[in-house]
Amino acid sequence: MTEKKTVVAANGVSIFQGNNLIMDEVSFSILHGEFAYLIGKTGSGKSSLLKTMYAALALREGEMKVADVAIRGITKDQVPGLRRRLGIIFQDFQLLTDRNVFDNLQFVLKATGWKDNDQIRGRIKEVLELVGLATKDYKWPHELSGGEQQRVVIARALLNHPEVVLADEPTGNLDPDLTDEIMGLLHSIAEKGTTILMATHDYRLLNQFKATIYLCENGKMRQVDSVAMPGNG
Repeated sequence: MTEKKTVVAANGVSIFQGNNLIMDEVSFSILHGEFAYLIGKTGSGKSSLLKTMYAALALREGEMKVADVAIRGITKDQVPGLRRRLGIIFQDFQLLTDRNVFDNLQFVLKATGWKDNDQIRGRIKEVLELVGLATKDYKWPHELSGGEQQRVVIARALLNHPEVVLADEPTGNLDPDLTDEIMGLLHSIAEKGTTILMATHDYRLLNQFKATIYLCENGKMRQVDSVAMPGNG
C-alpha cells in the first residue's frame, strides 16, 4: 500500500496573537485524506492556530508546512498561492448577500484566477452536486436554510481542489440534526482524499464521528485518544 503523504507538519511552533503567546512547543502532522479535530476551551488557541496555518497570523517561532508551503517567513505575495491550496470554512457563513449561490461561487473562482466561463460553470456544478445542492444555484442566501448555507460554504471551500480544508466551528450555528448532516458530508469529503482539520466545541461529535483528536489546553497541544464530555455543573 502506498504511504500517505504528510500535508500538514508543524515542529516546535509557537502561536502568537499580537504579542501574547497563546501556545508553544506545538508539533503535529496530518496525512493526506485524514480528518482531525482541534478541541479545547474558548481562548485555548484553536482559531489562532488555524489563522497561523492560513497566514492570517505570522509564524514567528518553529517550522510549519501546509500543502507544501512553508508558513514561517511567507511573504504577502505568496499568501494567495497558499490560500488557493486551502479551503477555509467559518462558523459565520460569510456569503455575499447581494448575489445568488452561483454568483457567490463564481466570485471566488474569478478572484483566484479562473477565466474560462465554461470551466467556471462546470466546476460550480461539480461542487454543488458534491454537497447536495445541484438545484439551488439560483437561490439567494436568505432563501436557504442554515444547513444549506453551510453546504454552500463547504462547496466554496472546495472550488480550487484544496489539499487541506481548515474548518473553524463549522457546525456552531446548526442544530444537532443539521450538524450530523454536515459532519457526514465533511467526513465523506475526507474519504475522497481531502485533509480536514476542524476546530469544534461539540464533544458529542468526537464519539459519533471518530477521527484523530488534538487537544489545546494550558498553552500546549497534544493528541488524545478520547475526551470526557464536559459536565453541566
